[in-house]
Amino acid sequence: MTYVRAEDGTRLHYQVWGPRHGEPLLLVHGLGADHRGWIMQRRAFGARYRCIAFDNRGVGSSDKPPGPYDLEVMAGDAVAVLDAAGHPSTHVVGVSMGGILAQILAVRNPDQVRSLTLAATACRHLPWRRELLGRWVETAETEGMGTFVRDNVRWLLGQRSLRRIWPLAAILAPLVVNVPPHGFAAQARAILATDDALADELGTLRVPTLVTVGSQDILTPRGDSEELAERIPGAELVVIRGGAHMVQAEHAGTFNRVVRRHLDAHSEPVAPEDLAEVG
Repeated sequence: MTYVRAEDGTRLHYQVWGPRHGEPLLLVHGLGADHRGWIMQRRAFGARYRCIAFDNRGVGSSDKPPGPYDLEVMAGDAVAVLDAAGHPSTHVVGVSMGGILAQILAVRNPDQVRSLTLAATACRHLPWRRELLGRWVETAETEGMGTFVRDNVRWLLGQRSLRRIWPLAAILAPLVVNVPPHGFAAQARAILATDDALADELGTLRVPTLVTVGSQDILTPRGDSEELAERIPGAELVVIRGGAHMVQAEHAGTFNRVVRRHLDAHSEPVAPEDLAEVG
């Protein structure tokens, strides 16, 4: 396993795969998820890009300090991983909470972001979502992650996906087995502690940006993505029909095509021989 220390000493686990000469692509996942959440993207993205996926603090093989956590600090964790992997700049794909971290990364470190993809995410709080996250924290801490997933999976998956759970189980199972309640709760509280000032800073971005959302996402509905696309100059909005919050897994084929089209449009041409070696 490969690790790097964040500024505060927290040890962060990350994985790298794809052609050694491919352009770097940093993958930032959401609340409670770790690098395994990108299982459906490994081949599609790794065929051309040098992918770097890491476990946010609190989950996976990264350290799980008691908290409190801070999304600005967690965005700094992403920079530490990028530096350790040896890339001064990168394409960034962020999903859900990872999309918020990607926004912070792009605003704070614009020279390090070649392109930005924001999926199933938002730039500000809504009262009902604050209440929901508060209940998630309470459930995780008092009843455990198994109960949390059982009671709240409808917020994450569409009804049709619930009937064909595999390979979505590869993403949901770690939430139950590998995520400690305190790590999940600390991440959720970090989201709740973030104010809406970030939304007003998105207008400063000058990076090619794709915003994508599933048409059936009830946790971060289409309106959140429409606001993001309106606030970020030149951003493209793509709605994936039938997708819910875990659109990158539920509709991986469509998601991968949409994101690859965006990435490829903002990458340098590459010779086939440079894509031959996959790490």
